[in-house]
Amino acid sequence: MGRLDGKIGLVTGASKGIGAGIAKGLAAEGAAVVVNYASSKEAADRVVAEIAAEGGTAIAVQGNVAKAADVEKIFAETRRAFGRLDILVNNAGVYDLRPLEAVTEADFHRHFGVNVLGLLLATQEAAKLFGDDGGSVINIGSVASELNSPNTVVYTATKAAVDAVTRVLAKELGPRKIRVNSINPGFVVTEGTSAAGFVGTDFEKDLVATTPLGRTGQPEDIAPVAVFLASDESRWITGDTLIVSGGLR
Repeated sequence: MGRLDGKIGLVTGASKGIGAGIAKGLAAEGAAVVVNYASSKEAADRVVAEIAAEGGTAIAVQGNVAKAADVEKIFAETRRAFGRLDILVNNAGVYDLRPLEAVTEADFHRHFGVNVLGLLLATQEAAKLFGDDGGSVINIGSVASELNSPNTVVYTATKAAVDAVTRVLAKELGPRKIRVNSINPGFVVTEGTSAAGFVGTDFEKDLVATTPLGRTGQPEDIAPVAVFLASDESRWITGDTLIVSGGLR
C-alpha cells in the first residue's frame, strides 16, 4: 500500500522540473494526480504517460494560474475527473533575475501574478474541493527568501510573500483541517534553470561552494518531502517552512 492511496492531488506547473518530480512522487505513493501546465502540453502528457506506465493515475489540465478564469477551469476539470481534492501543490512559478535598474512594471506583475496571486487563487479553489477531512496545501517557495541575493529583488520578494502567505493561511484554514506548509528548495537543476542559463555557470558554482552538502539539488530531492507533507505522517505540521537546500542559507 502507498502512503497516499485513495488521495487526489493537483500539482501546478507540473509539466517539468520540480513539479513533474512531485507529481510522479505523489502518484508513486498511490495518489491520483492532476498535472497542470500553462503551455507545455507535450511535456505534461509525457509526465502523465510516465505515471500511467508505473501503474498510476493522472490527467493533464491546461491553465495559467495567474488568471482566475483558468484556475476555475483547472479545478472544475479536477472535480469532473475525481469529485474532490486532498492535496494541492502550488509549484507554478517564474523567475527572471535582474538588477534593480532593469526591473519593469511588466516584470513585477508577471512575477507576482504567477508566484503569489496564482498561489492564492489555486488555494482559494482547492479549499472548496477539500472534504470534511480537510487537506494539505504545499507551497513551493525558495531559499532565496533567506539568501537575499543581489539582482533578485522581485523574485525574492515573491518568495518572501509565499513564506508569509503560508503562515497566514495555516492559521486561517486550520479550523477547517486544512494544513498549509512550504518547501523552500535551494538551487535545483531543472529544465527551467538550464534554459535560463544558470547551469554550468559561475552563479551555480558559487552556490554549490556555499552549500554544505556540496552539490546542486535534483527534483527527486524535493519530491519525497512533498509526499511527506501530503501524507498523514505530517498531520501535526502546519504553517511551517521546510528548507530543502543541502544546507544553503
